[in-house]
Amino acid sequence: MPQGDARRLPPRAYCASGVWPEAVMEEHHGARVAQAMAARLRAALDGRGWSVAQLSRESGVARFTIAKALTGEAWPDLLTIANLEKALDCDLWPGRDV
Repeated sequence: MPQGDARRLPPRAYCASGVWPEAVMEEHHGARVAQAMAARLRAALDGRGWSVAQLSRESGVARFTIAKALTGEAWPDLLTIANLEKALDCDLWPGRDV
């Protein structure tokens, strides 16, 4: 796939086998970062006992945007991730090992 088309499909479209976000991913670094971020976001929500609606209220990020990030249907932007990290008081961005 040409580099210019790298965001044409949502992150979960790059699952080679299995179900998002635990799936084995294709060789697409961006999709792997989105997958790791979604897993960290889910863990942070579960760890605090927060719903998507509560995180939306705390972060100012739309519920729809959070839900799409969790399900791998969208590429979350940096401001969205920064606002979620601030509200959750944790790092969502994964290291380079993804």
